[in-house]
Amino acid sequence: MKEELRKKLAKDPNGLMTYEYIANNIDHIDDDIDELADNIINVDRNGQFVVSTARYLHAIDPEKFAGPVDRLIKAAIERDRERVYLGDLIASIWGNDYRKHAVELSAASDNFRRIYKRLYPTGM
Repeated sequence: MKEELRKKLAKDPNGLMTYEYIANNIDHIDDDIDELADNIINVDRNGQFVVSTARYLHAIDPEKFAGPVDRLIKAAIERDRERVYLGDLIASIWGNDYRKHAVELSAASDNFRRIYKRLYPTGM
């Protein structure tokens, strides 16, 4: 990533600029995706664009972007304290029927378990 772009995205006030850059350049960001994910995690204080980016990258190629998606999900869990975006995230990553498979998904994914506990604190 060019230094000029790096400086511009570091000043991103909320993550929208970084998200738009990722979406508009998805075919050319393979070498920069880790840095871009780190940037959006650093600038997005409420998790909105962290969640949007995780959902987008997962929809594009869940295997290719598994590392950045995992880090984005972890950041979303920490940032979205009001649970505004976590419901959309859990359904996008683990499917709309995730509640039917909550026990097995919790055993397979720490991220799923943590989000599920936030959304449904009384248990499964």
